[in-house]
Amino acid sequence: MGTYFDANILTGTGLLAPDVNHKKIRAFLQEQIKPVRELMAYYQCAMMEVETKFKVLSQELTLEYDRNPIETIKTRLKSMDSITDKLLDRGFSLTLENIEQQLNDVAGVRVICGLPSDIYELADAFLRQDDVRLIMKKDYIENPKENGYRSLHLIVEIPIFLHDEKKMMKVEVQLRTISMDWWASLEHKIRYKKDIVVEESVANELRTCAETAAALDMRMEQLQKYISAKAMAE
Repeated sequence: MGTYFDANILTGTGLLAPDVNHKKIRAFLQEQIKPVRELMAYYQCAMMEVETKFKVLSQELTLEYDRNPIETIKTRLKSMDSITDKLLDRGFSLTLENIEQQLNDVAGVRVICGLPSDIYELADAFLRQDDVRLIMKKDYIENPKENGYRSLHLIVEIPIFLHDEKKMMKVEVQLRTISMDWWASLEHKIRYKKDIVVEESVANELRTCAETAAALDMRMEQLQKYISAKAMAE
C-alpha cells in the first residue's frame, strides 16, 4: 500500500518533483511526509469513488437510452506546488488543516458528455445519491465566464471508507460537452503562452469560438431529439 501511494500520490502529481525548489514545500514535506501522503491518498480514493459513481450512471443510462451519455472521465490530483501557491495567494499558511478546509479542488473529476442535456441529467442523478452532499454549484453553461468558458462545476463531499473509519472528502466535479472541453483546452494553451500578452482582438476571437461551439452543441442536441422522436414514432 505504501508503494502505491509513493508512486502515484507523490511522484505522479509532482509532490516530490526534482525541479521543485519552493522552500515552504520542502520544509512542509520533510516535517509532514506521512500525513501528507495519507491525505493525498484519501483524495485519490475520493476521486475513485466519484469516478465509479459516474461509470455506474453511464452504464444505466446507456441501457435506458441505447447510447452512452459519457464520452470520457478524467481525474486530476492537484500538485503540492499548486496547492501551496493557491493557499498563499489566499493568505493561508501551508498546513494539512488549510488544505482540507480552504481548498475545494485538490481532487478533481471531469466528465465529458455528448450533449448539454446529458450534463444536467448526469448531475441531477449524481446529486440525488444519498451519500453525496452538494457544497457549491456554479453553472457556467447558463452563465458563461467573460472569456467564453462553459462548464458545470459541482463541489461535493463524499465519504470514503477506510479500514477503521469513514472520512468525508471534497471533490470538484466538472461536466462539459466535447466541444466545451475542446475549447477550454485550446483556449488555455493559446492564452497562457509564456511571456506573451493576449491582445483584446484575440480574446474576442476566443469568445466568438466559444459561442460557435455552444451553438453547435445546441444544433446537435436538436438533431438528437429529432432522431429520437422519429425512432419512437416508428
